[in-house]
Amino acid sequence: MGVYSKILLAVDLSDESDQLIEKTRTIAENNGASLTVLHVIEPLSFAYGGDVPMDLTTVQDQLDEHARNKLAAFVIKLNYPVESQQVITGHTESEIHRIAEEKECDLIVVGSHGRHGLALLLGSTANSVLHGAPCDVLAVRVYEPKKDS
Repeated sequence: MGVYSKILLAVDLSDESDQLIEKTRTIAENNGASLTVLHVIEPLSFAYGGDVPMDLTTVQDQLDEHARNKLAAFVIKLNYPVESQQVITGHTESEIHRIAEEKECDLIVVGSHGRHGLALLLGSTANSVLHGAPCDVLAVRVYEPKKDS
């Protein structure tokens, strides 16, 4: 058995998520690791401070269904046996930590945009996951596609 036996890959399902595939698959293959793939959806009520005068249940359900479909397509591209694929609603960093502990993972893989300046001061998911993680964290630098001018 390798250094990492249980890996949690946390993806935001953006176009840049595909950049995590090759490195994650290689690490998992080289270690004979089990792999869990996770996407966390922040509840709409978080985005609006909980002061929304309407029921957002239907919209939240549609977001969940869309995320499950995108995650299933992502897992196919991953081309590695996945023990579990999960879409969870909650606070991103705490849910990643919770699932990593629950599954006894020894590595969390996340994408990092490597922002600096104001974006760095505001924090990033990768940085937040690193602090308080129950195991090693690999932040893979991802690049946004260049826009044609």
